[in-house]
Amino acid sequence: MSKRALLEVIALDAEDAVAAQAGGADRLELVTDMAADGLTPSVEDFAEIRASVDIALRVMLRLADGFDAGDVDALVRRARELRGAGADEFVLGFLDAETGGADVAAVERVVGVLDGCRWTFHRAIDRVADRDALRKQLSDLPGLDTYLTAGAAGGVDEGIGTLLAEAACAGEPGYEARLLVGGGLRLEHVAVLRDGGVDGFHIGGAARPHGWGAPLSASAVSAWRHALDS
Repeated sequence: MSKRALLEVIALDAEDAVAAQAGGADRLELVTDMAADGLTPSVEDFAEIRASVDIALRVMLRLADGFDAGDVDALVRRARELRGAGADEFVLGFLDAETGGADVAAVERVVGVLDGCRWTFHRAIDRVADRDALRKQLSDLPGLDTYLTAGAAGGVDEGIGTLLAEAACAGEPGYEARLLVGGGLRLEHVAVLRDGGVDGFHIGGAARPHGWGAPLSASAVSAWRHALDS
């Protein structure tokens, strides 16, 4: 029997967090401003969410839309503030526009202040030409334990072949981190991904049947929990 799948849900505030945990989420990705595809929340919002639930929280480190690191000094300050408030898991990922690969210098600077905390390299991996090279560039960084990916920039429908190929490489050099699938993910994808060895699933809009302007739905999260456990 395959091991229980991880279900990570995007939360914007404490109300979201409580509903997601009630629905069966294992972990939350904390962001603000989904119009910019998810930016770093405030320390105050983190603290309120941390006080409202007892499941794992991964906090986004991203100050502007896109995958350019921007002001790395500011990122480092925000990371330190969040660590000081008790954050112990993170999400980040920066690309170098010139090379088309990871901005390793920016990633290393931010990871350097995370005290070895676990972190996810997010969907920036879906925007690079050579995914394998990126994985091997980053493989020795402390704390990296997850890649959030749809397999392609266009989403899971486009990337499912890549996801299954990468799942088959699990444990090989560069592929030790968990594959967390998200980005256009739908319930009908679950069976083939589970059969292919994927055990991490990430949902955002799928937990909000009435859109980002409406509350997160515990029952929608529960439907995902049921599908992953079936």
